[in-house]
Amino acid sequence: MAVFKRVPAEQGKRKVWKTIFMVAVYAFALAGFGIIGAWAFYQLGGTRNKGAVDENYRYLMSVSEMKDLKGKELTKEQANELWMNQFAKLAAFGKFYPENARLILHAAQESDDPFVIDRMIAAASIYAGGDTDYKKYMKELSTFFDKQPQQNNENIIPWMATVEWQALKSAILKDSALLVKAGLISGVEPRLIVSCLVGEQIRLFNSKREMFKKYLGPVKVLSVQSQFSYGVNGIKDFTAAAVEQHLKDPSSEFYMGKRYENILDFETGDHSGERYKRLVDYRNHLYSYIYTGCILHQTMLQWKRAGYDISDRPDILCTLFNVGFSQSHPHPDAVCGGSHISIDGKSYTFGAVGFDFYYSGELASAFPFWRQHFIPDDGKALTMEEIQAIQGNMSDCARPEKGLEYRKQDSNAVMESSSLYDPNLTPREREIQEFLRATEY
Repeated sequence: MAVFKRVPAEQGKRKVWKTIFMVAVYAFALAGFGIIGAWAFYQLGGTRNKGAVDENYRYLMSVSEMKDLKGKELTKEQANELWMNQFAKLAAFGKFYPENARLILHAAQESDDPFVIDRMIAAASIYAGGDTDYKKYMKELSTFFDKQPQQNNENIIPWMATVEWQALKSAILKDSALLVKAGLISGVEPRLIVSCLVGEQIRLFNSKREMFKKYLGPVKVLSVQSQFSYGVNGIKDFTAAAVEQHLKDPSSEFYMGKRYENILDFETGDHSGERYKRLVDYRNHLYSYIYTGCILHQTMLQWKRAGYDISDRPDILCTLFNVGFSQSHPHPDAVCGGSHISIDGKSYTFGAVGFDFYYSGELASAFPFWRQHFIPDDGKALTMEEIQAIQGNMSDCARPEKGLEYRKQDSNAVMESSSLYDPNLTPREREIQEFLRATEY
């Protein structure tokens, strides 16, 4: 009886497993059909989005097809007129949509095509369709602007309209990397250092106009002084020594802080000789620029500690660089001045020339404006590797013998016999050396 009772139970279990098996088979079959169907639907393009034509497509096309400067050669006057028209449109656009105008301005500054402003304003104006005030204002501006014909006057700053300035710009750009490096080392906006360089060099260019025509015009190099004042910025020996002393003296009103204490450390015990070699370096002007940066930074701190912030006064900073530490006396009524410079028959002060350059916009790509003109001390001294990296910038070029300007014998004969005249120089190099000698004081 027990045997007959187990048989129906085993049969029931088999039926359960058979049912489970069949369900699984059907499930896999359905899954297979689903995968095959999805694949077929995809292959037949069922998942493709055919898209739609934008309602503004004609306007979008017209923006893309707006004129540009490809294949066109414009005169300087024509290019200026185009840019001014574009900026006038942008100014009007900015009255209504200042955020968009700001973005367009930044983009335009990176472009050589003035029509990019036209396109960008037109593209954004798609969404100004119902703004009747904007359209009316743009129309009125266009009418007003067309009433005044474009003037083709020279640079409004007279000395920047001279051939000397055009040559000097090229010479300065050759040193752009060194000027930026000096700014970072001395904690001074490079554009301020260049402002002092411009004042000193434009003076030299114009004091020796015949030499300029013969040498500087073709080769476009900076003049390096080696008599009485040294280097491309004409720094006196005693001024450079004072800069070095201020760096090391925490009690000085000119002290720049721990970060800057070692930027002018010497490699040898002959500080006077090494200082001369640093400044009278015909191949590498980095030290001239570092000393200039330090003078600006130290003078700014002197005035700031006295309660007068002149950090955003390039006219005053250039003036004080020119007159020196001995005439830097902080007071509330600082004025622009300094030595007089004659350029193309007109007289300027050193401070005014530096001020003119600083705010002229010239060379702004190479020397942009910093929001903060001076880098404050962070309390961290330079490492030995950083100090040595600065020291490694002094070249081994031949230099005139120091003190040559005080010799009573004929200066030309002394110069010819000095180590400045290397017999292995190429004719081009000798031509440059001739110019450098002719512009020394």
